[in-house]
Amino acid sequence: MDTKIEEEPNFLQQVQLYFDEATKYVSGRKDILELIKRCQALFSFNIPLKRDDGSIELIEAHRAHHSYHSMPCKGGVRYAPDVDVQEVQALASLMTFKMAVADIPFGGAKGGIRLDPRKYSKAELDRITRRYTIALAKKGIIGPAIDVPAPDMGTNAQTMAWMVDTYNTLYGTRDINSSALVTGKPLPLGGIDGRTEATGLGVFYGTRVLFENESFCKKYSLTKGIKGKSMICLLYTSPSPRD
Repeated sequence: MDTKIEEEPNFLQQVQLYFDEATKYVSGRKDILELIKRCQALFSFNIPLKRDDGSIELIEAHRAHHSYHSMPCKGGVRYAPDVDVQEVQALASLMTFKMAVADIPFGGAKGGIRLDPRKYSKAELDRITRRYTIALAKKGIIGPAIDVPAPDMGTNAQTMAWMVDTYNTLYGTRDINSSALVTGKPLPLGGIDGRTEATGLGVFYGTRVLFENESFCKKYSLTKGIKGKSMICLLYTSPSPRD
């Protein structure tokens, strides 16, 4: 008896499998669809960090650009211990598809640094973030018209403030739009009020639409509409940099 168990596809493979399934319902050249499926660029490098105790640690970092069909690229930067090459490519791909569905004229991108932010001091996270920004900016990988990062798992408005401050130091004197390097900045630096709660508000809107779906409500013997219903949301709380 064959006892071989097939390994579960990784995140990137899952995204590409769903893409292949979706292409069965559209007409188009296979070579163009293959181009759309794959990330157009991937940047991986190591950041040398001098810890507060004087030791040196190499930190793995990535930034993926999925599509340049419309510029700039857009996508978050996450700090998490399981960040790797396939994850940032998968998330960059999903950013492209998500913005295409919402008719937002950006290409998809995603970046990350492989670390647990809870294990680093605020000063260490500051240094890591600035080195990450310098490495990407000097090679023209990020910029207001190229690729605009944002907060994600393990990052926040403070992280974006460090990034934009670093970019302004490098290019602020010759780029009037340099402060538009990132979204999710603190309000005094040009951030948008409501950004922090936007994701949760999106969950509410999605849930409200779901409960207006007659077939969904019928399947679970529910009345239509969200009014009067109690719900439980299971949330994954991401670690954030220290205050």
